[in-house]
Amino acid sequence: MNLAAIDWGIIILYFVISISIGIYMYRRASASTGDFFLSGRKLPWYIAGTSMVATTFAADTPLAITEMVAESGIAGNWLWWNMLFGGMLTVFFFARLWRRANILTDCEFVSIRYSGKRANFLRGLRSVYIGIFMNVIVIAWVNLAMVKIISVMFPGVTFFGLEGLTVGGIYFSSELLIVGCMMLFVAFYSSLSGLWGVSFTDTFQFIIAMTGSIVLAIMALRHAEVGGIQGLKDQLPVWIFDFTPDITASGTGTSTGEMLKMGVVAFIAYMGVQWWASWYPGAEPGGGGYVAQRMMSAKDEKHSLLATLWFNIAHFAIRPWPWIIVALAALLLYPDEPDKGATYVMVIRDIMPSGLLGLLMAAFLAAYMSTIASQTVWGTSYIINDLFKPFIKPGASERYYVKISRITTFILLLLSLVVTTQFHQISDAWRFILACSGGIGLVLILRWFWWRINAWSEIAAMTAPYLIYPYLAWHTPLPYEWILIIIVIWSTIIWVTVTFLTSPTDENTLKSFYQRIRPGGPGWKPIAEKMPQVKQDTGMGRLAVNWLAGSIMIMCTLFGTGKLILAEPLIAIRYFIPAILSAIIIIWQMNKLGWKKAVT
Repeated sequence: MNLAAIDWGIIILYFVISISIGIYMYRRASASTGDFFLSGRKLPWYIAGTSMVATTFAADTPLAITEMVAESGIAGNWLWWNMLFGGMLTVFFFARLWRRANILTDCEFVSIRYSGKRANFLRGLRSVYIGIFMNVIVIAWVNLAMVKIISVMFPGVTFFGLEGLTVGGIYFSSELLIVGCMMLFVAFYSSLSGLWGVSFTDTFQFIIAMTGSIVLAIMALRHAEVGGIQGLKDQLPVWIFDFTPDITASGTGTSTGEMLKMGVVAFIAYMGVQWWASWYPGAEPGGGGYVAQRMMSAKDEKHSLLATLWFNIAHFAIRPWPWIIVALAALLLYPDEPDKGATYVMVIRDIMPSGLLGLLMAAFLAAYMSTIASQTVWGTSYIINDLFKPFIKPGASERYYVKISRITTFILLLLSLVVTTQFHQISDAWRFILACSGGIGLVLILRWFWWRINAWSEIAAMTAPYLIYPYLAWHTPLPYEWILIIIVIWSTIIWVTVTFLTSPTDENTLKSFYQRIRPGGPGWKPIAEKMPQVKQDTGMGRLAVNWLAGSIMIMCTLFGTGKLILAEPLIAIRYFIPAILSAIIIIWQMNKLGWKKAVT
């Protein structure tokens, strides 16, 4: 496929603007690791929140959602929609606490919450496990999506005449080598400017990516074989348009229609377990990862909360529908295509005219690069701040650590390029991460509110899934949902047992943490009784009401927007009314908690 001159012009302009932001922010990021990794803790909420959204908007996301819709209809998105409930917990219970912690990475949390050699071991373990192992897997599946995009858009493309390259027994396709060049570009501008440049570039890239997605959805609906919204409804089965799954069936069917009927077990796995039990980048229970990084980089606690609230609204209520519409259109345009994820790219290839084609390519580049940049800066922050700085070379200058950070960025991306060769389907990688982190979520939540959680609790919860996952995944016919539930039960038994068999955190460390964070609730009663001078956070009940109201607000906005797009305005109004009422409840409750004082 050949791009017209105007398409290349748009793509080149996108690259120029991206690198210009990185160069402009270079000096701000070079002073210290705090400036490089946390933007000097000066980000306003709308930049920090938009950066979170842009990071979760990767090139893989619309492709994976297209796979879900093809397999289980719109309701297939509950694989990730359920994470809203954990996201709203972060907004009201954890955002202000992360900002209050005044640390550089969420991995550093270990050093202020736990004590002794076990805390040091956990900090080093998390830096390697999440900063390298999990981070590289995430980057790899994002790379895989970009490989698919290139292979569909430019079939037969070569890398400077090479169809591929084998190094050390590992084969790199020409498409993957092209992706490698893109990664070098990302590494260059992200290593120049750190989170300063990444956050502002993310905002620019999010605007480009959303604009492209909306334009594509409109063009797909206008295609003659689709015939608009009514055409979709007339030609596709009714069940595809259901927003909630049918849980009355066994969920054991093999046809597409039966796959929608997920059964009670699957419903429990998604709605009752996954959102609080599993670690997933961008949706960690209690916050964490690059989301915590943005919360900690915000100007203050108010901006931290607002950034996280805006992230959840945009992530769940605003962004999904352009992708879903294109996925539905792709079912009509490519009914026999086996790789359903690739059909999203085929829509771009086959229906977009010159100019708009360049915009869509720029949109995919923006989605890809924003995620890669954030993942590398976040992963590098773990390696430098939580492994290199405290254990490998302590006491060096801040400029030295920034220099090593830039080198580490390139090494991480090279490693992820190798791992990309081992993946074949994006949604499978999603399920692997969610299953292998099953059980850690409850520890990540309770460590803020229960003094008895110790470093061994986290270590046990982090490692327990790997003791049974290989057997469950490779030697049983169990579906993902059963595997998740079994792993969560197993992990929970293990970490609770380990918690009570090991000694608690040193009392002085607990007192220091309690004084710094001031967590609410009864879980810190033994420490609170010894420190009556510390004013503990109150209003936990109001925060719980806000969590419920926030979840209803976003879910109803999501469904209301969908019904509006599907030309069902009366049903849309029924969703928008509780969404508005929920927003009013949140504002009223926050005012009772001193919100007006906080925002002045």
